[in-house]
Amino acid sequence: MDSEEDSFVRLPSNEAPQDDGSENLERLRDDIEWYKELYRILEQDRAKLQMAKEAAEQRTQKLKKEEELHKIFEQQLSLNGDKERAHQIFAIKEENNRLRLEKQVLENKLDELKKRVLWNNPMMMLSSLPEKKVIFKGLIVNKEDMNKLMLTPLIHYPVPGGSALVTFEDAKVAQRIIEMREHVVELSCGDLDELDQCRVRVQAVPVEILLPSALEIRLTQSRRRILLSALPSLDISKEALLDKLELFFSKKKNGGSEVESREFLEDSDQVVLTFSQDGVAEPLIEKGHIQVPIGKGKYQVKISPCMSGDISNLQLQPSRCPRTVLLLGIPEVLSEEAMRDALEIHFQKASRGGGEVDALAYVPAGRTGVAVFVEDTG
Repeated sequence: MDSEEDSFVRLPSNEAPQDDGSENLERLRDDIEWYKELYRILEQDRAKLQMAKEAAEQRTQKLKKEEELHKIFEQQLSLNGDKERAHQIFAIKEENNRLRLEKQVLENKLDELKKRVLWNNPMMMLSSLPEKKVIFKGLIVNKEDMNKLMLTPLIHYPVPGGSALVTFEDAKVAQRIIEMREHVVELSCGDLDELDQCRVRVQAVPVEILLPSALEIRLTQSRRRILLSALPSLDISKEALLDKLELFFSKKKNGGSEVESREFLEDSDQVVLTFSQDGVAEPLIEKGHIQVPIGKGKYQVKISPCMSGDISNLQLQPSRCPRTVLLLGIPEVLSEEAMRDALEIHFQKASRGGGEVDALAYVPAGRTGVAVFVEDTG
């Protein structure tokens, strides 16, 4: 059976935010309740083992005291030749040894239970994750938002040549421009006399993009990788620091093994070490922290599990940008800057059905461009 835990997170659909959101929220609540129940059962088992361990320890202490008394009696009985009493003392010793073995078995079971809870349930590893500095920015108004995974859209939209994207401040203006469909834009053509040569006809169409309506992410924990954080800030290069970490964790006496690769995470002071063998990461993660000699000093480094996420299911649905319009069929008759100015002046006029322009991007014919759409917080 695969020991790596699969975790899935669902996003609510944009088409029916009330109904689908409720279903996904209920499903997420059921998952959380299931994990709570699993954790409660494991905690009960751990508590029972702990109580049994404590009871065995108390009895062991009591038997130790009795053993000391019996040693005195045994010496006296050996002098008196009382074999029956000596046999009883021997039986007590045997019972004492049996209880010690039982205590050891209970301790092993308790350790195994702790490992199983930590390894098989990634949600229980939160305390072992790298520390992050946070800033308090106020209380949460809606507690239901705490159980949602929020995504920030960053859509890359290809823009063909001979087209322009116009974003208006008011969505009603954009809708009106699209409904008018065809627009005649007057251009400043210098000394040309004929009006037809100073006008261009463009087509206005809506901008439709694909947004995720449902997303499932599978989280897996590596058995060969560990994440090192809380690294010291020293006057040495990153490559030198990686060499020292690799040397330390490649030694078996430090709980490590042969290091296959090492690397700094992008835009981070954290290091990922990959071992060449399975089963090396788990004992190190259980330690949580370890003293690593670097240079003339020793520094405490935090060891965390290395998690990776794969998108196992992604569902997309078309979504229309309410304030942005795509203009098509723009000929290359002016310079890029002059055409951009002419388009902005035309679509700002209320008499042409336009309004205040928030942004305008123009791509001349023969070229291609990429527009980046972000979340509209206005």
